[in-house]
Amino acid sequence: MTSANDKNKDKSIDSSQAENKAAEKQNSLLSGIIERATKSGLGRKKLNPSAVESAVAKNMAEIHNNPTKLRLAFLGGGSFGTAMANLAARNGCDTTLWVRNKRTVKAMAKTQTNKKYLPGYKLDDRLKYSHDLQAAVKDTDIIFIAVPGLAFRETLKSIAPFISGQSIVSLTKGMEKDTFALMSDIIKDELPEVNFGVMSGPNLAIEIMKNMPSATVIASDSEPLRHAVQAALHSAFFRVFASDDVRGVELGGALKNIYAIAMGMAAAYEVGENTKAMILTRGLAEMSRFGVHAGANPLTFLGLSGVGDLYATCSSELSRNYRIGNMLGRGMTIDAAVKKLGQTAEGVNTIQQVHEKATKEGIYMPITHALHAVIYEDKAALGVALHLMEAGFRSDVEFVMEHDHSNASLTAQMQTASSNAKNAKNKKADGDNK
Repeated sequence: MTSANDKNKDKSIDSSQAENKAAEKQNSLLSGIIERATKSGLGRKKLNPSAVESAVAKNMAEIHNNPTKLRLAFLGGGSFGTAMANLAARNGCDTTLWVRNKRTVKAMAKTQTNKKYLPGYKLDDRLKYSHDLQAAVKDTDIIFIAVPGLAFRETLKSIAPFISGQSIVSLTKGMEKDTFALMSDIIKDELPEVNFGVMSGPNLAIEIMKNMPSATVIASDSEPLRHAVQAALHSAFFRVFASDDVRGVELGGALKNIYAIAMGMAAAYEVGENTKAMILTRGLAEMSRFGVHAGANPLTFLGLSGVGDLYATCSSELSRNYRIGNMLGRGMTIDAAVKKLGQTAEGVNTIQQVHEKATKEGIYMPITHALHAVIYEDKAALGVALHLMEAGFRSDVEFVMEHDHSNASLTAQMQTASSNAKNAKNKKADGDNK
């Protein structure tokens, strides 16, 4: 016969066992996240500096005390390249902004403004301008490249004969068309011996020109290069944070453009704040999922180059990708929207690249697939949105809880739908050719 005391004792043991199991489960979840974060050598590494890095490191203390020792070239006269060049010049660095068009260079030197991309904002008197590529990059310490992704490889090939120890920093966000190469991949292809980094973050150029407090991230395996960029660009209104996760920082800057287009489309339909919050957070989940698959640290997406850039790009009408999405949501074709924008919106190409990569490798990216269906497969936006809302079950926070098994079938459905769309397009093309 069991007494009341025995029953209470049993309950106490059961409760204790349940608590221990819960603690073990929570510890295993945390261990899982940490394990993912440290995969692929993503932890802090011991540096083995090259000759270039050693030279930079030797002068680091002097650079911090006197940033005018830094000689910088900025290639590309768009809004962001101009804003960063202006910031460096204002900090006292010896700074040259290279622009391809000779007439544009003369106009900028004369008026101290970039009338096309930053009209009404006076540039620092110390900023120099050039259309001569060799003269711009020769004898510099760091070359910042801020040209559109389509011209990035060509630009590297053009400066290759003039490289004699300079470091390269990419300011370009996006992926190369048809290759899925990020800008760091292209740097390694074209200039394999060069010391390099990438810069990304919530950096709307007009706000920077207005001296609104902003911040960015410089990512590089080279600590001396990270310090040099911080010395060159850090100011009272612009903070520069450091990271050694080049892949994560770069993917954050590229992938967020996809969701800015989605948010612009949603705004055209006058959706509520709940919908916007859902797009933002599910977009972040897709970014981190894709990033980890590509070898990035998942924790990077919680920083400036991840959620920070995603929020800024998805909530501002200053964002080119947001404006493209808004025009699409109002019924414009993609070609008409790009033409009206008059600037490069990297997200348009990124949607194609990521859709193909995710489909091929089985990465669950429903928002990206949905945008591809609307933009490139002529699917009705409302129908695609309803399909997204009805599609299966998932856990909320990525990497914390296992997803429902039904998502394997959801991924298969997306792949089948994409394959059917391609087959239908090919059949139509064959019919038109007969």
